[in-house]
Amino acid sequence: MRRFVVTAALVLCGLCGWTGLRGQGTADGARWLERADIKAAIKAVRRGEPTVLREQMEICAVPAPLMKEATRGALLKRKFEALGLTRVRVDEAGNVLGERPGRRARPNLVLTAHLDTVFPAGTAVTPKRDGRLISAPGIADDARGLAVLLGVIRALDAAKVQTEGTITFVATVGEEGLGNLHGVRELFDRTLKGAADAFVSVDGSGLDVTNVGVGSHRYRVTFKGPGGHSFGDFGLANPVHALGRAVAQIADLEVPSSPRTTFNVGRIGGGTSINSIAYESWMEVDMRSADPTALAGVDARFHEAVDRALEQENARWDGRGRLAVTKDLVGDRPPGRTPPDSAIVRTALDVTRALGHPPELGEGSTDANYPMSLTIPAITIGGGGSARGAHSLSESFDSTESWQGTARALALAVALVSRERGVGRR
Repeated sequence: MRRFVVTAALVLCGLCGWTGLRGQGTADGARWLERADIKAAIKAVRRGEPTVLREQMEICAVPAPLMKEATRGALLKRKFEALGLTRVRVDEAGNVLGERPGRRARPNLVLTAHLDTVFPAGTAVTPKRDGRLISAPGIADDARGLAVLLGVIRALDAAKVQTEGTITFVATVGEEGLGNLHGVRELFDRTLKGAADAFVSVDGSGLDVTNVGVGSHRYRVTFKGPGGHSFGDFGLANPVHALGRAVAQIADLEVPSSPRTTFNVGRIGGGTSINSIAYESWMEVDMRSADPTALAGVDARFHEAVDRALEQENARWDGRGRLAVTKDLVGDRPPGRTPPDSAIVRTALDVTRALGHPPELGEGSTDANYPMSLTIPAITIGGGGSARGAHSLSESFDSTESWQGTARALALAVALVSRERGVGRR
């Protein structure tokens, strides 16, 4: 996910007795955040951040490869139950849900973080801590988001905050890679169909607000032929050579810088031995843009490049051992956009600004893409602190002032289900 991370600090007054606000907060945001129960909840957030960090490490230590999130999901289910959420349950996709009822059922805010990671089974994920720095694959993306959900619940309860509307907390599955957002699709197509008024995903670190969903098309391309011996059958069309031609032509594609449009050949494979003409080769290709027209354009040129590579390899050997190709769409993440002047974005910016942090909007590819595509008000926010090496074995999380992310998530959630600042369909 691409993010614009703002480096200025979010500052709340007082180490132990938070009594006011600093910074360039709007009058409306500052006045609303002066509510006694919200101030008490912010104090509880700060006191409780060590617990949030311990839970972040505990969650990270439970492996959650894509499509194998059940063990981590069971941990979140137990924690939701222990914190007193109602109607705690697991849906057909594996999403874990729990509700914190308000005075009314609506508006209903869906506040989420994702269970899955990009790391395969067997990856060492036990965190190591060195002062403020915690290192482990997945420690920020998205063990941080899951821990923030728990921190928000605990602080709301500690301050006895009674919200106007309901907050539904969800730990989702299938956010990463070829998960194709199947968890959040299940939420809005079936589990919570028609029951969600707004959606906020807590994903990773920082204090950004993401209101533009970058769409993606993902393909698995497979070249196939008869294969044979590298010496005895020399002269047969070669699937690996065809793959190489395709990769080279994809690499030469021209794409616009605005709207930002990208492509990537992420994985390749095939063949049986060094002295064999492969009978099969494959690659996985990712293309992205927040603009549907630009995404369709690079998709069309990708198809042309693959078809041309097939023709060239077959022509090179006069059709001997003629190859075929399949292009399977394995991921279709819709682009989306929540307008900057929508109620949910204005509220997120107001709360961030009122807490003393100059907000910026950014773009990314997250669970929020799907509700955006359904015109449900949706954004993604960072969970505080800062991170490096996302999606790598060297991923790390710096917990300096990380409580700020939990505080912002709490204040935003309460604002979105309040009578004054509640949001509906845009």
